[in-house]
Amino acid sequence: MKRRMINSLLGVVLVMVVVFCVPIALVEKQNIVNAADARVDAQAVRVLGLVESRLAAGEPITGEKFTSQLTEGGHVTITVPDQEPFSAGSAPEGPVISATEYGANGESVTVVQSRGPVDHEIANMLLLLGVVALLAVQAAVALAVWQAKRLARPLTDLAETAERLGSGDPRPRDRRYGVPELDRVAEVLDASAERIARMLTAERRLSADASHQLRTPLTALSMRLEEINALAGEPETVKEESTIALQQVERLTDVVQRLLTNQRDPRSPTAVVFRLDDVISQQLAEWSPAMRGNGRTLRVEGLRDVAVLGTPGMVAQVLATLIENSLMHGAGTVTVRVRPSGRSVVAEVQDEGPGVPTELGNRVFERSVSGRNSTGIGLAVARDLAEADGARLELLSLQPPVFALFLTRGEKEGGA
Repeated sequence: MKRRMINSLLGVVLVMVVVFCVPIALVEKQNIVNAADARVDAQAVRVLGLVESRLAAGEPITGEKFTSQLTEGGHVTITVPDQEPFSAGSAPEGPVISATEYGANGESVTVVQSRGPVDHEIANMLLLLGVVALLAVQAAVALAVWQAKRLARPLTDLAETAERLGSGDPRPRDRRYGVPELDRVAEVLDASAERIARMLTAERRLSADASHQLRTPLTALSMRLEEINALAGEPETVKEESTIALQQVERLTDVVQRLLTNQRDPRSPTAVVFRLDDVISQQLAEWSPAMRGNGRTLRVEGLRDVAVLGTPGMVAQVLATLIENSLMHGAGTVTVRVRPSGRSVVAEVQDEGPGVPTELGNRVFERSVSGRNSTGIGLAVARDLAEADGARLELLSLQPPVFALFLTRGEKEGGA
């Protein structure tokens, strides 16, 4: 590219030199020749005037007075009727410039000058034009090299930025170069880098959310299958446990679908009116064995037969996260309490453990923030799921820990 720019600009300058310098050279050459002719004519006129004054005064015509009217190297020939032609000065060699003037009485004067000084002046003029043209070409080459570097450096930089984007480094560089077209390309690349960074962050977040959120139902499912295996000799119990296990598998599928839906379009919830008791009873059946295995109790209290607006899978996943959180980090009895709050229904999860450290507070909902050596993702994902479904997850109390899921009250079927 540099070579093309230099060649292009150099070609333009050469054309300009030819277009301007050649006509200037021809015009100046003609001016020099015309000036030389005019000087010779002026000398002839002066000599003729002197001859006429001599003739009028009856004085003899001699060369001493006439040679003083000529420039150096000039030669004059005077012709008077009835007299021999008279010459003065040295006859020049080589090309000459001559001029002849005629008097009223038939006399004539012919002045001859050497063309050498004229040719020398023309050569000096051409040399000056050549020097100017050479300087112009050199200046053009220097300007072309500077301009080529000025444009090539940003292009190289933009190519490196594009290569970084292709290699997985989406950091925008925010560099501008003072060239509108290149700045526009840089802006587009920076915008693309930001979009790629957001996409990569979303993909990593989805992977982290999926891996964490799938752990809870898989753990419950694993415990349920272990109980099925232990009760293999009791068909009715096995059937009941298998049914619960299948429900957990369905919830697991719903969790995956929910995560993917939130990832594609977090503003497109599919809310329905459902009985909150059904979801809580499901959680009670799933987590009671694990609670008993740890010498603890899971109980439900508060409102019954209440309808809410939302997604059953989302509510189940949020409650499962809160119950698991109490199982892992809390102590004593875990209570799921349902109570009214204005136009909302609140499902609270409380345990008798030490609670949330004061320095954390509501930061427990931030990603990677945990007070018990956990991943710090569960509560953050639970809040995201709730907000995507039009609900709200809050920490109401630090000691004892009380987490509250605020749901919109729904109309029961049949208008009751």
